[in-house]
Amino acid sequence: MSLILASSSPFRKAILDKLGLDFEVVAPEINEARRENESPIDLVARLSKEKAMAVAKSKTGLIIASDQVATLDSGYKPNDSVLTKPGSHENAVLQLKKSSGKTLNFLTGLVLMNTKNHNTQVHVEQFKVSFKALSEKQILNYLSKEDVLNCAGSFKSEGLGIALFSEMEGNDPNSLIGLPTIQLIDMLAKENVHVL
Repeated sequence: MSLILASSSPFRKAILDKLGLDFEVVAPEINEARRENESPIDLVARLSKEKAMAVAKSKTGLIIASDQVATLDSGYKPNDSVLTKPGSHENAVLQLKKSSGKTLNFLTGLVLMNTKNHNTQVHVEQFKVSFKALSEKQILNYLSKEDVLNCAGSFKSEGLGIALFSEMEGNDPNSLIGLPTIQLIDMLAKENVHVL
């Protein structure tokens, strides 16, 4: 059965490449706006499902979809704020100032959809990152060295962003990059696709 990554993210593609599986990449077109009274954890689960469903309209096989947000809150309450992709240098500075000295909770939704039997597995992975107390000079220096405008929370943990942290806590560091591979490998095994 063909494997399809429903994503436009080069980071998710790079992670999936490491598993040594043949797959196709299809960018899903969905509205990613947060609904009223929707918690961050519900948001990433819903958007992951919607991305898979959007790709399932034109492709058949096993569809992998993912979505991610960061929050300074628990992520379970409807009024919990989210940090998404900054989109601009100014927003990245603001996000990193807000994160300085605090712990961010990264929530990564993951869906594996089998279009033939309609079996859909859904998981939300949590990963906590504690930031050092950052000076404005450190923030500006970091942003001058790494392009993070398309990264939730305004950093790349797989790059120089690691210098911003005092501690990391979670099961799968790949979930920070946008694709929880430990969970994905288990999901694929349930569909009789084995990495090893």
